[in-house]
Amino acid sequence: MTLVFDPALDDYRNLPGVETRVPGFGSAYGFTSKNDVHNMFCMMRLREELEVVGYRDKDTLFGAPYDLRHAPPPPGQPSQVYSDYYARVKDLVQLASEKNGNKPVILIGHSFGGRVILDFLNSTSLPWRQKFIKHMIVISPTPPTGFTHVLSNLASGPEDVIDFPTVHPLALRQMWRTFASPLLSLPSPAVFGQKPLVITKNRNYSSYDYPQFLSALGFSTDEVVPFTKRVLPTMLRVDAPMVPTTYLNGAGIQTMEQAIYWEGNFDVAPEIVHGDGDGCINLVSVLSFAKELHRQQRQNNIHFKFVKIDHATHYDIASREHSLRIIMNEVLEANC
Repeated sequence: MTLVFDPALDDYRNLPGVETRVPGFGSAYGFTSKNDVHNMFCMMRLREELEVVGYRDKDTLFGAPYDLRHAPPPPGQPSQVYSDYYARVKDLVQLASEKNGNKPVILIGHSFGGRVILDFLNSTSLPWRQKFIKHMIVISPTPPTGFTHVLSNLASGPEDVIDFPTVHPLALRQMWRTFASPLLSLPSPAVFGQKPLVITKNRNYSSYDYPQFLSALGFSTDEVVPFTKRVLPTMLRVDAPMVPTTYLNGAGIQTMEQAIYWEGNFDVAPEIVHGDGDGCINLVSVLSFAKELHRQQRQNNIHFKFVKIDHATHYDIASREHSLRIIMNEVLEANC
């Protein structure tokens, strides 16, 4: 699963001999957990509720699974994976519209999928969006403003991200560090400023210290290049989609605010200082992202609604009864 950044292509690729495919593209059943213990993941409960009220797979309900390893590139940077993916999503949107009387469609994304559909829309022309998109609904999206949990995942290996329950996070760490997506979610200086986010005995690291932090983790100078070229340009900007938008996010859950490695040993789990959020995304980042989306949408007289759901976590917001009811109400309202 490791990715390789090819400086000649200025793009990511698989290891030699590795080919990846996305099964079930176009079907809402493309989102399926491979582990019965986690059968509420991947928006499966939301899909079931949509089917209860009459949505039908590949008729009025569609799915666009994506490769979690890759990240949408900033404007002007190449990404063969996302060029192909966006083309397929665009075709799927137009197909969905055509099958339903040429009506515009609703796009729904959860977690990193929320970031993906936002960047997808911003890659299209405004006339295309106005013709084909009725509403965008993002559920606990990973915001361009970033979140602190990504720092401990890079330092000590991913937890609660990749479902390999018998594998220690340290065993996944080197692979995880090659992915483009974790770097895209680093906390933005525009929100987190000079506050220490990673604390060690010898020095602290804020959102302005990522090259030094990545170097401390063992990244070579060449391995920091993808961050400086592809991530840094996106960290200080939020681009609203300029289509009617609803943003739902949980709050009131202990969420990592700072990671403390007293001895500077990143091979051990850190001590955690908690703040508010949804258990993954910091509330300060959520509110900053929502505020900027609202400002831009309002300037253009385009609908924007932010819904904060108390005690809904990042991972189960689309599956627990209370928050699922709220999400369904927003979907049905958007489709009136």
